[in-house]
Amino acid sequence: MQGTVWVVAGAPGTGKTTVAGLLSARLSPPAALIDKDTVYGGFVAATLAAAGRPNGEREGSWYDDHIKIHEYAGLAALTREVRANGCPVILVAPLTQAIRSIPEWTRFTDALGGDPIRLVWVGIPAAELRRRLVARDSSRDTAKLDAFDEFVTRMRPNEPPPVPHIAVLNSGTVADLEANLRRGLSVAADVGSG
Repeated sequence: MQGTVWVVAGAPGTGKTTVAGLLSARLSPPAALIDKDTVYGGFVAATLAAAGRPNGEREGSWYDDHIKIHEYAGLAALTREVRANGCPVILVAPLTQAIRSIPEWTRFTDALGGDPIRLVWVGIPAAELRRRLVARDSSRDTAKLDAFDEFVTRMRPNEPPPVPHIAVLNSGTVADLEANLRRGLSVAADVGSG
Protein backbone atom coordinates (compact mmCIF):
# COMPACT_ATOMS: atom_id res chain seq x y z
CA MET A 1 0.00 0.00 0.00
CA GLN A 2 1.19 3.51 -0.83
CA GLY A 3 1.93 5.94 1.97
CA THR A 4 -0.40 8.85 2.50
CA VAL A 5 0.69 12.15 0.95
CA TRP A 6 0.00 15.24 3.02
CA VAL A 7 0.20 18.20 0.63
CA VAL A 8 0.78 21.46 2.53
CA ALA A 9 -0.07 24.24 0.07
CA GLY A 10 -0.90 27.93 0.01
CA ALA A 11 0.53 31.24 -1.09
CA PRO A 12 4.25 31.91 -0.57
CA GLY A 13 4.86 33.26 2.95
CA THR A 14 1.76 31.79 4.61
CA GLY A 15 3.66 29.50 6.99
CA LYS A 16 3.58 26.22 5.07
CA THR A 17 6.97 25.09 6.40
CA THR A 18 5.87 25.75 9.98
CA VAL A 19 2.62 23.84 9.43
CA ALA A 20 4.57 20.95 7.88
CA GLY A 21 6.78 20.76 10.96
CA LEU A 22 3.77 20.77 13.27
CA LEU A 23 2.07 18.12 11.15
CA SER A 24 5.21 16.00 11.09
CA ALA A 25 5.28 15.93 14.88
CA ARG A 26 1.74 14.51 14.91
CA LEU A 27 2.16 11.72 12.34
CA SER A 28 2.94 8.11 13.14
CA PRO A 29 4.68 6.52 11.36
CA PRO A 30 6.95 9.49 10.62
CA ALA A 31 6.64 11.02 7.16
CA ALA A 32 9.35 12.00 4.70
CA LEU A 33 9.36 15.77 4.32
CA ILE A 34 9.77 17.08 0.76
CA ASP A 35 9.88 20.89 0.58
CA LYS A 36 9.98 22.58 -2.83
CA ASP A 37 12.31 25.33 -1.63
CA THR A 38 14.76 22.83 -0.12
CA VAL A 39 14.77 20.57 -3.18
CA TYR A 40 14.82 23.27 -5.86
CA GLY A 41 15.85 26.57 -4.20
CA GLY A 42 19.45 26.52 -5.42
CA PHE A 43 18.49 25.19 -8.84
CA VAL A 44 15.89 27.94 -9.32
CA ALA A 45 18.32 30.69 -8.28
CA ALA A 46 20.97 29.35 -10.67
CA THR A 47 18.48 28.95 -13.53
CA LEU A 48 17.15 32.49 -13.09
CA ALA A 49 20.72 33.86 -13.00
CA ALA A 50 21.76 31.87 -16.09
CA ALA A 51 18.74 33.21 -17.96
CA GLY A 52 19.46 36.78 -16.87
CA ARG A 53 16.25 36.94 -14.85
CA PRO A 54 15.93 38.59 -11.41
CA ASN A 55 16.17 36.25 -8.40
CA GLY A 56 12.82 37.53 -7.15
CA GLU A 57 10.98 36.41 -10.31
CA ARG A 58 9.21 33.42 -8.78
CA GLU A 59 5.85 34.03 -10.49
CA GLY A 60 4.57 34.74 -13.98
CA SER A 61 4.43 33.09 -17.38
CA TRP A 62 8.20 32.83 -17.98
CA TYR A 63 8.74 31.21 -14.58
CA ASP A 64 5.74 28.89 -15.07
CA ASP A 65 6.90 27.78 -18.54
CA HIS A 66 10.61 27.38 -17.84
CA ILE A 67 10.94 26.48 -14.17
CA LYS A 68 7.72 25.71 -12.28
CA ILE A 69 6.60 23.00 -14.68
CA HIS A 70 9.87 21.13 -14.03
CA GLU A 71 9.82 21.76 -10.26
CA TYR A 72 6.36 20.29 -9.88
CA ALA A 73 7.03 17.35 -12.21
CA GLY A 74 10.16 16.54 -10.20
CA LEU A 75 8.36 16.89 -6.86
CA ALA A 76 5.59 14.59 -8.07
CA ALA A 77 8.06 11.95 -9.29
CA LEU A 78 10.05 12.10 -6.04
CA THR A 79 6.90 11.88 -3.92
CA ARG A 80 5.58 8.95 -5.97
CA GLU A 81 8.89 7.10 -5.54
CA VAL A 82 9.18 7.74 -1.77
CA ARG A 83 5.61 6.67 -1.01
CA ALA A 84 5.63 3.59 -3.27
CA ASN A 85 6.67 1.28 -0.43
CA GLY A 86 4.35 2.69 2.20
CA CYS A 87 6.30 5.71 3.49
CA PRO A 88 4.03 8.69 4.19
CA VAL A 89 5.12 12.01 2.67
CA ILE A 90 4.59 15.64 3.61
CA LEU A 91 4.94 17.65 0.39
CA VAL A 92 5.36 21.41 0.86
CA ALA A 93 4.80 23.68 -2.15
CA PRO A 94 2.54 26.62 -3.00
CA LEU A 95 0.58 24.76 -5.73
CA THR A 96 -1.49 27.91 -6.03
CA GLN A 97 -2.75 27.05 -9.53
CA ALA A 98 -3.34 23.34 -8.98
CA ILE A 99 -5.43 23.82 -5.83
CA ARG A 100 -7.68 26.35 -7.60
CA SER A 101 -8.87 23.97 -10.32
CA ILE A 102 -10.44 20.56 -9.82
CA PRO A 103 -9.07 19.21 -13.16
CA GLU A 104 -5.54 20.52 -12.39
CA TRP A 105 -5.70 19.12 -8.85
CA THR A 106 -6.78 15.75 -10.25
CA ARG A 107 -3.87 15.76 -12.71
CA PHE A 108 -1.40 16.64 -9.97
CA THR A 109 -2.72 14.02 -7.53
CA ASP A 110 -2.58 11.42 -10.31
CA ALA A 111 1.07 12.39 -10.87
CA LEU A 112 1.67 11.82 -7.14
CA GLY A 113 0.35 8.28 -7.51
CA GLY A 114 -3.27 8.81 -6.43
CA ASP A 115 -4.98 8.31 -3.09
CA PRO A 116 -4.52 8.55 -0.21
CA ILE A 117 -3.76 12.27 -0.49
CA ARG A 118 -4.74 14.96 2.01
CA LEU A 119 -4.50 18.65 1.15
CA VAL A 120 -3.69 20.96 4.06
CA TRP A 121 -4.36 24.49 2.81
CA VAL A 122 -2.65 27.28 4.76
CA GLY A 123 -4.56 30.55 4.52
CA ILE A 124 -3.61 34.01 5.76
CA PRO A 125 -5.07 37.53 5.64
CA ALA A 126 -3.32 39.73 3.06
CA ALA A 127 -2.07 42.27 5.63
CA GLU A 128 -0.46 39.52 7.70
CA LEU A 129 1.07 37.99 4.58
CA ARG A 130 2.65 41.32 3.66
CA ARG A 131 4.03 41.69 7.18
CA ARG A 132 5.54 38.20 7.04
CA LEU A 133 7.13 38.74 3.61
CA VAL A 134 8.69 42.03 4.74
CA ALA A 135 9.94 40.43 7.98
CA ARG A 136 11.60 37.47 6.28
CA ASP A 137 13.51 39.91 4.02
CA SER A 138 14.24 37.43 1.23
CA SER A 139 15.37 38.39 -2.27
CA ARG A 140 12.94 35.83 -3.65
CA ASP A 141 10.05 37.99 -2.35
CA THR A 142 11.12 41.24 -4.05
CA ALA A 143 8.75 40.96 -7.02
CA LYS A 144 5.89 39.91 -4.75
CA LEU A 145 6.29 42.98 -2.55
CA ASP A 146 6.88 45.34 -5.50
CA ALA A 147 3.48 44.38 -6.94
CA PHE A 148 1.78 43.17 -3.77
CA ASP A 149 -1.83 43.89 -4.79
CA GLU A 150 -1.43 41.90 -8.02
CA PHE A 151 0.32 39.12 -6.08
CA VAL A 152 -2.62 38.90 -3.64
CA THR A 153 -5.11 38.89 -6.52
CA ARG A 154 -3.29 35.94 -8.14
CA MET A 155 -2.59 33.98 -4.93
CA ARG A 156 -5.88 34.56 -3.08
CA PRO A 157 -4.17 33.79 0.26
CA ASN A 158 -7.33 34.04 2.34
CA GLU A 159 -9.71 32.28 -0.09
CA PRO A 160 -10.12 28.54 0.49
CA PRO A 161 -9.62 26.38 -2.61
CA PRO A 162 -12.54 24.55 -4.26
CA VAL A 163 -10.87 21.14 -3.91
CA PRO A 164 -11.29 19.04 -0.73
CA HIS A 165 -8.91 20.31 1.94
CA ILE A 166 -8.14 20.77 5.61
CA ALA A 167 -8.02 24.51 6.31
CA VAL A 168 -5.37 25.95 8.62
CA LEU A 169 -5.54 29.72 9.07
CA ASN A 170 -2.39 31.58 10.05
CA SER A 171 -2.99 34.95 11.62
CA GLY A 172 -1.30 34.68 15.00
CA THR A 173 1.35 32.85 16.96
CA VAL A 174 2.78 29.39 16.36
CA ALA A 175 0.59 28.19 19.24
CA ASP A 176 -2.48 29.56 17.40
CA LEU A 177 -1.30 27.87 14.21
CA GLU A 178 -0.87 24.55 16.05
CA ALA A 179 -4.37 24.86 17.53
CA ASN A 180 -5.81 25.60 14.05
CA LEU A 181 -4.01 22.55 12.62
CA ARG A 182 -5.27 20.32 15.45
CA ARG A 183 -8.82 21.61 14.90
CA GLY A 184 -8.59 21.07 11.12
CA LEU A 185 -7.30 17.52 11.52
CA SER A 186 -10.03 16.77 14.07
CA VAL A 187 -12.76 18.02 11.74
CA ALA A 188 -11.29 16.00 8.84
CA ALA A 189 -11.23 12.85 10.97
CA ASP A 190 -14.85 13.44 12.02
CA VAL A 191 -15.98 13.58 8.39
CA GLY A 192 -13.81 10.64 7.35
CA SER A 193 -11.27 12.49 5.23
CA GLY A 194 -8.33 12.61 7.65
